[in-house]
Amino acid sequence: MTKYEEGLKREAVQAYLAGSLGFKSVSAQYGVDAGMLEHWVACYREHGDAGLRKKFSHYDAAFKWSVLTRMQREALSYRQTAVLYDIRGGAGVIAGWQRAYDEGGLVALEPKRRGRLKMKPVAESPSLPSDTDDPRTREDLLKELEYLRAEVAYLKKLRALRQEKAQAAQKKRGSCSN
Repeated sequence: MTKYEEGLKREAVQAYLAGSLGFKSVSAQYGVDAGMLEHWVACYREHGDAGLRKKFSHYDAAFKWSVLTRMQREALSYRQTAVLYDIRGGAGVIAGWQRAYDEGGLVALEPKRRGRLKMKPVAESPSLPSDTDDPRTREDLLKELEYLRAEVAYLKKLRALRQEKAQAAQKKRGSCSN
């Protein structure tokens, strides 16, 4: 969407309001869309110079709901509603609000968070049991650790010997068949 300077908007609106030319002629003269010029004129008539200034607004769900209910109650068009409430996004913004409300109710009108999502906190690693939870002493635990390490080493050695024996048997079978 092209952004236009406030001065250009004011000149185009004044040219139209002078009364000698229509929307199409004035919009062609200033190089803008006729619908946009029509919107500028309506905003100027409703809000004066403030209707032509840039406006950055974030609307809460209650405001959006009030806009939609008034639009329904008074049978206003999206464009008329946008001009009435000075909503710069125009009819498209209000149509989006209506669509969101129809699909998700009031919750869908809540403002959406912008930017990156926050990272989830890293789960803390489970803490080791404290000394008071386990009645065994440090020396007992070290002895158990030494025993378990020896057992693992023994099992590895046993597995290696069995594997060697199986490979030797396979070589012996292979050489006998020749």
